[in-house]
Amino acid sequence: MKSIKLLAVITILCIQNTRQQTFPPLLQGALKGLSEGIQHMNNEPIDQPTILKEYDFIIVGAGSAGNVIANRLTEVPEWKVLLIEAGMEENFVMDIPVIANMLQFTDANWKYKTVPSNKYCLGMDNHQCKFPRGKVMGGCSVLNYMIYTRGHRKDFDNWANLGNTGWDYQNVLKYFKKLEDVQIPKYASDRVYRNTGGYQTISEAPYHSKAAQAFVNGGAELGYPTPDINGRYQVGFSYHQLTVRNGTRCSTSRAYLHPIRKRRNLHVKKYSMVTKILIDPNTKTAYGVEFQRNRRKYRVLARKEVIVSAGAINSPHLLMLSGIGPRDHLEQKGINVIQDLPVGENLMDHVSLGGLTFTMNETVTLNTDRVLEDPYSLNDFLYYHEGPISIPGGTEALSFFDLSDPKNPDGHPDLELLFVNGMLSGEVSLRKSFGITDHIYDTVYKRNEGLDGIMILPMVMRPRSKGRVLLRDTNPFHHPLIYPNYFADERDLDVLVEGVRISQKLAKTKPMRRLKATLWKVPLPGCANYTFNSDDYWKCHARNLPFTIYHLSGTCKMAPVTDPTGVVDPRLRVKGIKNLRVADASIMPEVTSAHTNSPTIMIGEKASDMIKQDWNVKI
Repeated sequence: MKSIKLLAVITILCIQNTRQQTFPPLLQGALKGLSEGIQHMNNEPIDQPTILKEYDFIIVGAGSAGNVIANRLTEVPEWKVLLIEAGMEENFVMDIPVIANMLQFTDANWKYKTVPSNKYCLGMDNHQCKFPRGKVMGGCSVLNYMIYTRGHRKDFDNWANLGNTGWDYQNVLKYFKKLEDVQIPKYASDRVYRNTGGYQTISEAPYHSKAAQAFVNGGAELGYPTPDINGRYQVGFSYHQLTVRNGTRCSTSRAYLHPIRKRRNLHVKKYSMVTKILIDPNTKTAYGVEFQRNRRKYRVLARKEVIVSAGAINSPHLLMLSGIGPRDHLEQKGINVIQDLPVGENLMDHVSLGGLTFTMNETVTLNTDRVLEDPYSLNDFLYYHEGPISIPGGTEALSFFDLSDPKNPDGHPDLELLFVNGMLSGEVSLRKSFGITDHIYDTVYKRNEGLDGIMILPMVMRPRSKGRVLLRDTNPFHHPLIYPNYFADERDLDVLVEGVRISQKLAKTKPMRRLKATLWKVPLPGCANYTFNSDDYWKCHARNLPFTIYHLSGTCKMAPVTDPTGVVDPRLRVKGIKNLRVADASIMPEVTSAHTNSPTIMIGEKASDMIKQDWNVKI
């Protein structure tokens, strides 16, 4: 089946080339890309046909943290490790940066939706926001936009101040450095904050559009610096640093599993969904898992530990199905309570105000459909992994701000502006991925079809509003109930409004004016009772079009044993349960003021060392 799909891609490219009668010849480039893609696919560990009855460690979820842990634990040759993933293999089409958004329409996405609300997601179909989550080897590191940002020093010092010993910035910095292979020369030379030689490649896109250059240069005109956002300071404007290798996506599967595919003490089971953690209710000890594949149920045991790395939605879902969670909620669902813990609470996300659009000069911005049909862009990417197809999902740059201390270069960001090279009208897949209603699209955005432009997404980096995840029922294949609770604290809306104002100032800078950046002033129909461009209008706009940036976190909160709001202790052990840990973005007590993939990989690295230490292995 894979071969048929790959051959279909080649055929389409060749037909396009023939129709346009343009040089260069795409067949050769397609064959080169196919050869590289097959090599990458062959490097992924095989789906183990026959598994053992017992392993030392069972890891649930081959995502951004789980793959790291699988790599590091199998460094101990006498330990046998089983890594279980509900999703499919990663393939080379997923590694093409510009099509990142399109992956949300594939089976590599869990395709979660929020519970309908009358306070947010008002401009989405059925008042529901879509929450993409990776169901694939590599997890969300395959579905995301490859943006690599660590967060601010204060994020981690605050974790430690909450009682999470060992999670202060100086302690986690060594794990950020351990994971990195920085291939950006001007940053790699900084040995205080950066490193080379780690598993995870960090690079810049080999292509910057004129619009992205205007965004960054406009920030400089406003007086903001251009720091290494993964170095000492974060405030300022920057092109993206990316989990990209040689112009293509470098997921944690490619980074951490491909190099160890021949380790005999690692078994990987794909297309296999863990439905229950096996826990002895008398001793409160985890001793294995149940999983299903092809409607057949399996049981496998763990001699040492079960490690849950299924993400901020699936990890709490699995814990609650297994009897660990809020007592009242579990009893309501008829689940025997083994441990009463606030699982599923503390859900956080970096929500943005979506659809803030500026039209620009013709041809300076990116249209995914256009570049994928352009033989020269295709040739640049297939042969050299360069050109506009190397732009991750159309987003090229960002800027961080501390609104309470704007002149401080070491400010703690509470606002991000994310630059998106393109508009909703130029990308059918983009508006469909967010679920924007036809009424809003036809009223507001359809009118700029055929024009070029950009979006700037203001994002709340330190959200005060927090939601929760609950069970729908006891069927593990039914999606949980997700309540993001956006804007419950209206101060989050104030941050977004300030982001709009900075974006408007940016549009008036010389670099942006040269491209005739012009705010799209057609109001949303649901906000017609507010004066356009007033603060109240933009708050209404945010409630109608809140775009998730996929940074779900916090639902298995890390806290000291004495803190009743915690699910795991600072060594990531589930409170009151032996031999069970959680290690992924769900353990964050407060979400980092940055994109969360990098901190999640760091969590995997640090968790691996703690597991080794707890089992008396020298690190």
